[in-house]
Amino acid sequence: MTMRIPSGGRVNRGKTINFTFDGRALQGVEGDTLASALLANGVHLVGRSFKYHRPRGFLAAGSEEPNALVDIDRGKGRSAPNLRATQVELYEGLVARSQNHWPSLGFDLLEVNDLAPAGLLGAGFYYKTFMWPFTLWHKLYEPAIRRTAGLGKAPKVADPDHYAQQYAHCDVLVVGAGAAGLAAALAAAETGASVMLADEQAELGGGLLDERHALIDGVPAADWLAMTLARLASMANVTLLPRTQAFGYYAQNLLGLAERLTDHLAAPSAGQPRERLWKVRAKQVVLATGAIERPLVFPDNDRPGIMLASAARTYTNRYGVLPGNRAVVFTADDTGYAAALDLHQAGVAIAMIADLRPKAEGPGYAAAKAAGLPMANSLAINAVSGRQRVTGVQLGTLDANSVLTNLHQADCDLVLMAGGWTPAVHLFSQSRGKLTYDAARQIYLPGISAQAARSAGACNGTFDLTAALNEGADGTRQYHATSAIAPSGGFHGAVPTTQDLSKIKAFVDFQNDVTAKDIKLAVREGMHSIEHIKRYTTTGMATDQGKTSNMNGLAIASAELDKPIPDIGLTTFRPPFTPVTFGTLAGHARGQLLDPVRQTPIHPWAAANGAVFEDVGQWKRAWYFPKDGEDMHAAVNRECRAARTSAGLFDATTLGKIEVVGPDAATFMERLYTNPWQKLGIGRCRYGLMLNEAGFVMDDGVIGRLAADRFHVTTTTGGAPRVLAHMEDYLQTEFPELKVWLTSTTEQWAVIAIQGPKAREILAPLVEGVDMSNEALPHMSLREGTILGVPIRLFRVSFTGELGFEVNVPADYGRAVWEAIHAAGAPHGLTPYGTETMHVLRAEKGYIIIGQETDGTVTPSDLALDWAIGKTKADFVGKRSLRRSDLLKPDRKHLVGLLTADPKIVLEEGAQITLEASPKTGTPALGHVTSSYWSETLGRSIAMALVASGKERLGTTLHVPMPQGGIAVTVTEPIFFDKEGGRINA
Repeated sequence: MTMRIPSGGRVNRGKTINFTFDGRALQGVEGDTLASALLANGVHLVGRSFKYHRPRGFLAAGSEEPNALVDIDRGKGRSAPNLRATQVELYEGLVARSQNHWPSLGFDLLEVNDLAPAGLLGAGFYYKTFMWPFTLWHKLYEPAIRRTAGLGKAPKVADPDHYAQQYAHCDVLVVGAGAAGLAAALAAAETGASVMLADEQAELGGGLLDERHALIDGVPAADWLAMTLARLASMANVTLLPRTQAFGYYAQNLLGLAERLTDHLAAPSAGQPRERLWKVRAKQVVLATGAIERPLVFPDNDRPGIMLASAARTYTNRYGVLPGNRAVVFTADDTGYAAALDLHQAGVAIAMIADLRPKAEGPGYAAAKAAGLPMANSLAINAVSGRQRVTGVQLGTLDANSVLTNLHQADCDLVLMAGGWTPAVHLFSQSRGKLTYDAARQIYLPGISAQAARSAGACNGTFDLTAALNEGADGTRQYHATSAIAPSGGFHGAVPTTQDLSKIKAFVDFQNDVTAKDIKLAVREGMHSIEHIKRYTTTGMATDQGKTSNMNGLAIASAELDKPIPDIGLTTFRPPFTPVTFGTLAGHARGQLLDPVRQTPIHPWAAANGAVFEDVGQWKRAWYFPKDGEDMHAAVNRECRAARTSAGLFDATTLGKIEVVGPDAATFMERLYTNPWQKLGIGRCRYGLMLNEAGFVMDDGVIGRLAADRFHVTTTTGGAPRVLAHMEDYLQTEFPELKVWLTSTTEQWAVIAIQGPKAREILAPLVEGVDMSNEALPHMSLREGTILGVPIRLFRVSFTGELGFEVNVPADYGRAVWEAIHAAGAPHGLTPYGTETMHVLRAEKGYIIIGQETDGTVTPSDLALDWAIGKTKADFVGKRSLRRSDLLKPDRKHLVGLLTADPKIVLEEGAQITLEASPKTGTPALGHVTSSYWSETLGRSIAMALVASGKERLGTTLHVPMPQGGIAVTVTEPIFFDKEGGRINA
């Protein structure tokens, strides 16, 4: 049986397209969606509901569709679940499957849920039924629910497609290509502004695509649409983006757009992206997102064959498909008459136009009456017959007391609902704009904008076509448009019925199976805020984000609470507006690109020379350099001996590097770091300590002053992005008056550290333009010069306690300079060493590592770094918090050293520290071991730890409980080697 109209619509009847649905071979035509093609084949049952597994058909024709979710076979075992059939474009060979049923769509055994006793699966049933006893939840309830719940099934095969991402800037971004959006885009483009126009549909035009009678400037709307699109397409300053959903509105006029590129193609070109994520920053945003028609809430309003009146107009006028043969139009809005007229003219018998309102007037009513269509006011649907397809409705007349009388049957296979219109204010709300409530029309409207945005057309409550066009053009163009119907705000809420409300199901949220009685029950059980009602009932929490349910849910709760709708709140509109594939959000960040492996310029040399690597953040760092079958311990011991007796060579490129530049650079540094910086001399360095607002140590590093207005800041390897973001945050939000620029230079400089007594002897012959004597280049200073003709920033710093230099050269020269230094140092015993040796050497000197000696709750005083706090500084980030009483308690954990009674025992890092060797169960630990190593230099083990009241425990004996027995340790200062620091100043 075909329901295709012989002519009309915007489809190409000359091109037949073959597809299958649940294994059944069917045909559509070019321009169809899967939904329109199924309706053309007389298919109305397309899915089962989430909780009750009730038969479901098409409710809508666009992205607001909650029922018709399908799984599309993408070949080679791949699938795309939960796609809206109303947005899936038909292509040759399309394979679609219905979801959420077993064993079949027509015979679903889980439909037994619909026969459950009243209230068993109602609002909050999870909380009341399955959460106790706790053991049964995990063993019985949760596995059973996971097997039966859900809609589509996640694909098990990896997605081989790739996804593109693109940044764009424009003067004006228009979201929505209906009448108002097109007018806005054209008006802006004609001023010379760069314009982007995005619309979620495959064809631009919005509601104009459904119009058969509207006139604009005296010509049919379809002709005006064609001329306007042709004009926009011809303009070089306009970018048209069909199939592009604006899913999120973020700060500073940044919008996320998801463009579907190839899902509508049977055979995409090799390498062509499936989707593209646009990140658009616009000077001005025009929201012309239209409005969503509201369903009416009456018993069994979810049966296949019951749909929105606007959807029926779309299928009839745009796709040339009759959604039924005999229709009852149930309306509380003038647009119900427009749908009745269009379907009547297309050949659908109109059994009745049942208007819920006591009186109807306007052009739609007059036109329907002139056409002789049967109609009546104060008429409501009391009951629905049919299960897998509606076969009729029982109508009743509302008397003066809102009681249904004069019940009578009307046979039909199609019921259209027209409950008014809800402006699509989702994106406006996401932009942090304030909504206002129009009580007369019972709609929320855009109020005060928080960003450079304005709303136009139906999303702004302007439903008249002429007014919408002028509003979209912002008054710069004058259009003269006529349309058959001007929709109103309409009615929403539950329709009166003679049925027992405790037994019937009148649906508010179709996707999550939330009924009117669920919302009433939630109110009775104490949920008085709409946010609480939402979570208790799950209304508005499905993938459709409550597009067709929110306002009806608000109205029912409002009536039950006897409060105005604004008094019970409004749910939050969160992005995405419609579901976005993970692939689109990830873009190229997949596989190895998900967490990129970062390698220093010296990495290939290290690999060629046998280095064993470890992961530090995203970096590959040389861990140690074994020789002649050495294990790690032997290699590290050898490397430590070399660094202490001759010299060691270390790749420190991974350290974060940030250039802080500007006339207020020193002031900025004063505020971000605990140390003073104004008086630091040019060419001098200082250890910098950074705190967060809570006063806890966040990062550290050596900072050099290159000029009065320029600092070279180093950070920890893992902390580089965090520190830069921290700096940017304060610069933009707290200190915007400062003239400072921040630039990450981590990958610009390769850093080669030469540490050891012979470091100067090895390096000096290679460096030009820098006096490297102890007097000219003392510890904690820097100079600029050249090394082998390559520009150099030479730092006299040490993380080992030995005479040390850090050679910073442009990254492209990193390996060449490393090899030259290595060759020059070979006669002196220069030895490359890795991160494990670096850890041992720094621990011998008591130097901390952020994230190892700190855990996010450690203060400078805990680490004995009070000397790094500028005593005369007026303020810095975290200073106020350092005065909190809990940060001044004497029993806080302090950094100390630990020496085991048996010097050969190396403690385990992370091991707990207690007062007794065998503490009783429940005895709290005093602290934990933060670092622990074998020190080849000292010929024994050493450790660092955070211990409660550690400063007062120096010289005492504590214990580290282990499975084999407690290990006695002596608490010491956390400096084990060269406490006087003479070696570093050699």
